[in-house]
Amino acid sequence: MKIIINNSSMQPLYEQITDQIKRAVMQGTLKEGDNLPSVRTLAKELRISALTVKKSYDNLEQEGFIVTVHGKGSFIAYTSKEFILEGKKKEIEIDMEAAIRKGRSCGMKDEELTELFYLILED
Repeated sequence: MKIIINNSSMQPLYEQITDQIKRAVMQGTLKEGDNLPSVRTLAKELRISALTVKKSYDNLEQEGFIVTVHGKGSFIAYTSKEFILEGKKKEIEIDMEAAIRKGRSCGMKDEELTELFYLILED
């Protein structure tokens, strides 16, 4: 498993790790039952704090992406891609609602917001 950390990113390191593992699960690179590196091993490979990796693994476990078995390690859990995709759609919906509220707060009309949306889609 290849994880790349961008130290100049505004995104916290634990979120970068979490997002890359989720992406690997969605793309099928990581499959149910695959073993993840130990917290210490991954921290050493990435040259970051073990607490940062632990926070990422804890978040992944809370979201149902991994299962940790004490003394054995962390493994990719069974997750349906539809369930994961639904979660992503919900995140996008929240972001779009925030963008609409922001546009309306500065006086944009629905037609202007719609036109902007389609302009962005074309890119």
